[in-house]
Amino acid sequence: MIAAITIPLFISLTIGLIGYLSYRFIIFDYLCNRTVNLTLKKYDIRKTQYQIIKEFYEKNHSQISDKKILHLTKKYRQKEPEKFLTMYDFIRDNS
Repeated sequence: MIAAITIPLFISLTIGLIGYLSYRFIIFDYLCNRTVNLTLKKYDIRKTQYQIIKEFYEKNHSQISDKKILHLTKKYRQKEPEKFLTMYDFIRDNS
C-alpha cells in the first residue's frame, strides 16, 4: 500500500526536480542571453557582452581576469541586463 503512494510520488519529484534544474541552469540563461543580444542589436551595438565588460573595466583602469569577466557577463545577463547599455554609453562617451 505504501509503495503505491511512494513510487509515483518519487517519480513525480524526480521529474519536477529535473525540469526545474534544466530550466534554471539551461533555459533561463539561454533566454537571458537572447534578450540581451536582441537589445544590443536593437540599438545597433556591434560589440559582444564580453567586449563591453572588458572595455568598461579597461576605461576605469581596473585589471580584471577573463574568468571574472565571464562571471560578470552571466551575472549581468541574468540579473541586470540594462547594465550593458549603461556600460556601453560610458565607453562611448569616454572615447
